[in-house]
Amino acid sequence: MADTSNPAPTPGTRERLIAAMTDALRRRGLHGIGLTELLAQAGAPKGVLYHHFPGGKAELAAAAIDDVVARMLRGLDTLLATTPDPIEATRRWMAGATARLSDTGFESGCPLATVALETTPDDRLLRSALDAAFARLRERIARALEQAGEPHESAQGIAALIVATYEGGLLQARVAQSTAPIAQATQTLLRLLAQRPTGAHP
Repeated sequence: MADTSNPAPTPGTRERLIAAMTDALRRRGLHGIGLTELLAQAGAPKGVLYHHFPGGKAELAAAAIDDVVARMLRGLDTLLATTPDPIEATRRWMAGATARLSDTGFESGCPLATVALETTPDDRLLRSALDAAFARLRERIARALEQAGEPHESAQGIAALIVATYEGGLLQARVAQSTAPIAQATQTLLRLLAQRPTGAHP
């Protein structure tokens, strides 16, 4: 008899909407999917969308961005818990993202940079969510570097460089349909970090 004492929780409507939007952002971008298709994918009626997200599609996209970065941070925390060297953890983080992109036929990348390229100055909610997302990633990486002995200012700069390489590398790999651009960028970045003067290493 199957064990039903702890059944897996069924995602609620809000979670399904965020999951559908996240998938759309990864594969098609903000403007690549209409509301009707998005709601069908989430199995949700239109009225429910505005119940959870009064701001409509833009507010849902902002929530999806928040969810994406929260999962990215959890992944980083898991890596850092088992790989104390933040540079080696960075290598593994980059490799994992590269493998996921390749496994989806270069269709499902990180949505942060993709959405950022689509926004206009009028998209204040989305730009605010993206700015916060990038800042959270940089701060988490910088904190790991500082905990390993990197000076504050240097840690902030290295973290910014790592995030830029991650996002830019994934974009280039997706367009090229090849892992070569992000692999080259990652290897070069890590080699340069390893060549820092003695005492500057984490």
